[in-house]
Amino acid sequence: MRAPRSVPRARSMRKHPTQGERWVWKRLRGGKLGVKFRRQHPFGPYILDFYSDEAKLVVELDGDSHEGREAYDERRATYLRSHGLTVLRFHSEIRAEDGDKEIEIVRETLRAKGFAVPDPAG
Repeated sequence: MRAPRSVPRARSMRKHPTQGERWVWKRLRGGKLGVKFRRQHPFGPYILDFYSDEAKLVVELDGDSHEGREAYDERRATYLRSHGLTVLRFHSEIRAEDGDKEIEIVRETLRAKGFAVPDPAG
């Protein structure tokens, strides 16, 4: 379900993450929330910022480049939902000062899907 040209682009995007992507990846990687996530994962014609196949969950970080692209984002979300995926969107300026609420939304979504999510305190 990958567009062949998206694989090299996804690799490049993994090598050059934004500050927000680095921050989120640090909290998702290695099964820290009880499920495996991939970053910059090709899916059909799109590249997903963060994707858990087992949870059918997509976490997208949208920056200023998404302004004025609401119709595109809605088509993309409709496509992903048509494949049984849940899509969470956050602003790309996520960081330690305010990002914990977004990670908590990811935790709550995983719990609602029936996954055992480790306590953030360890």
